[in-house]
Amino acid sequence: MNNSVVFPKSLLIPIKGFLQNELARLRKTKHSIEKSDPFMNSDRTVQNSVEEDVDEQIGHNETQAKAKFLSKQIVQFRKALARIKIGKYGVCERCGQMIDTDRLAVRPEITLCISCSKEMDD
Repeated sequence: MNNSVVFPKSLLIPIKGFLQNELARLRKTKHSIEKSDPFMNSDRTVQNSVEEDVDEQIGHNETQAKAKFLSKQIVQFRKALARIKIGKYGVCERCGQMIDTDRLAVRPEITLCISCSKEMDD
């Protein structure tokens, strides 16, 4: 494991700001999606037709899937911010090698290098 790799602090300030802004946006979006869940509607009736029940169930499943996806993204952004705080941003959390800067430019919240990410997907 290579522990001497450090991301330049001058580049971390705008990255940290971006990650914090995106994290706030993701949280707001997740909250909005959760509020739109048909099961959360206080005017919801239990005397629905079959079609209305199906529509509600589909809407509920859709909001749950979106909220779960956003929760995973929120975790990734929080991990990236934590890695900035402890001085390990840009370093793969699995193998300890520097994450390719092109990869970080596209996905600044990423915490795995491409090799480790591919291994985990297999």
